[in-house]
Amino acid sequence: MMIKAARLILVLALIGSQSATAATLGDDGLHKQEWFSLTFRDVAEDLAEANADGKRLAIVFEQAGCIYCSKMHETVLADPDVVRYISEHYKVVQYNLYGDEEVIDLDGEVLTEKTAAAKWGIMFTPTWLFMPEEADGSVDVAQAAVGTMPGAFGKGTFLDLFTWVQEKGYDGDEAFQRYHARRIAERQAAGNSDDALD
Repeated sequence: MMIKAARLILVLALIGSQSATAATLGDDGLHKQEWFSLTFRDVAEDLAEANADGKRLAIVFEQAGCIYCSKMHETVLADPDVVRYISEHYKVVQYNLYGDEEVIDLDGEVLTEKTAAAKWGIMFTPTWLFMPEEADGSVDVAQAAVGTMPGAFGKGTFLDLFTWVQEKGYDGDEAFQRYHARRIAERQAAGNSDDALD
């Protein structure tokens, strides 16, 4: 009886911890994570705030009804390891591919979310844009980005790209694909092959 009660408590604790990180659906039809940042979408200001917090800035474009966005939120962004890493190292600001909220580009141009998406060449959702640590206002977000991730990927690829940007791999000689291949091999050698093919 004691073992059954202990198992029930463990199951309830696991369910409670999973729902604490679960995304909710906003009025705009986009999934919301409690650790996403709500800002005025002034990219230079968001970049400065991320730096002040010792974090990197990442922008994610999504759209209502996007099955790949749903998959990302329900699988990858529900993983405690992923959430822990991103929330510790990144300030994440969500944009709506077809939204009308005002955006101020790094070059100072005032846009809406949808005109920013067009200007920056965003064609897929989800798409992540990783900002540099500093920007002087001479280029727009798309030109300044140190990395992009268009589409939904599994935990391994997703976390490897966030780690590669955090470690400034873009400044080194190991391009992301080589870095990712090395990380997959390291995980396989350690017996962790659950994300080897994503």
